[in-house]
Amino acid sequence: MSSAKSFFTLLLAGSVCLFSGCASARVPQNVTVNGVHVGGMEYAAAERAVRSRIAETLLPLTVKTPVKDYTVGYPELSFQDDVRALLRGARAGDELTASVRRTWADMESFAEEVCKENARNGVNAQVTFTEQGFTYTPEVKGTYCDYSLFIQQIAAALNEGKAEVTLPCGEYDPELTEAELRARTAPLSSFATYYDGKNAPRAHNVRLAASRICRTVLQPNEEFSFNQTVGLRTEANGFQIATVIQNGQFAEGIGGGVCQTSTTLFNAALLAGMKITESRAHSLSVSYVKPSLDAMVSEFSDLKFVNPYAFPVYILSRAEGDEIAFEFYGKPDGKTYRTESVTLMKMPPPPAQIVEGEEEKLIRAEKAGLASESYLLTYGEDGTLLSRERIRKDSYAAVQGIYQIIPE
Repeated sequence: MSSAKSFFTLLLAGSVCLFSGCASARVPQNVTVNGVHVGGMEYAAAERAVRSRIAETLLPLTVKTPVKDYTVGYPELSFQDDVRALLRGARAGDELTASVRRTWADMESFAEEVCKENARNGVNAQVTFTEQGFTYTPEVKGTYCDYSLFIQQIAAALNEGKAEVTLPCGEYDPELTEAELRARTAPLSSFATYYDGKNAPRAHNVRLAASRICRTVLQPNEEFSFNQTVGLRTEANGFQIATVIQNGQFAEGIGGGVCQTSTTLFNAALLAGMKITESRAHSLSVSYVKPSLDAMVSEFSDLKFVNPYAFPVYILSRAEGDEIAFEFYGKPDGKTYRTESVTLMKMPPPPAQIVEGEEEKLIRAEKAGLASESYLLTYGEDGTLLSRERIRKDSYAAVQGIYQIIPE
């Protein structure tokens, strides 16, 4: 064979090895890649050996979450490398380190499951309304997971060779918090009057009527009726005989004292900003409130008022000892309400009536009549008077005194 032909044959064989690989091609002697001695090994076997070592030492990724920590390693984590290029470019005696980038085929589905496990719906706060007032159960905050940011952080950790990533999550308040419930059940008004606690029948009637009203909840625009709530003043309904005002006179009747309950409620409702839709004065003035601020109730006369707010109003009562009080609760509108009583005229009682008897005594005390008006004053948050509206204009009859004397 000529020398030219021999050179061409060797050049062709070299080209085939260069572009297609030769079964006998081997890594130069004394080469290590990632600590694996691959010198003299066939290239394919060397690649497998190095990649086996990379898989054994592949840095796992720990994902920290509020529920638990997750550690993911090979084979869930895979990798990309430049081992082939390193081996093809290696020279005898080289100590090489492959460039490795971790990959994760199921990264998105993993992230979705982790977010589901850690997400928590918030639980609204609760309020219980009893005769003793309000009891609150605090809300439970919800937990959310930022899925998009989580994916970005995992990808960055894989690319940058980090060993740990923390689930990005946070807390949020549910729709109804304890603070909001407390704001919705704040004091609106309180009003008290006093009675003779030793007058057992009358005290019983006052307290019974108050107990029937206690724990009333008025929804927005709902109207309250005293008669419907308390019921008929009858013995069958639990009421007793006590002094009442009837036809301009003091007399004995079932349910005496109930009008003091309605009057106390009337004043508390005014101070809470309720819209009064029905109220009437007694025929005689009473001692426990100022003129035109009483509220007489009977079978034919009611006390009614409407909740004008966009939130519920809660009513509590206290009747013990010699005091009856009503308290209104809700969400304050920033206004303050006050009442005013104006006496327009006083009318002296007629001359006393004298009757004869076995002893001298006062049978009935005289009492002046009067004409009066009442007003509701509304103040803004800064104390500025916003309005002064008349509630009622009334006339109260005079009472003729009766004295008993011993005849001469």
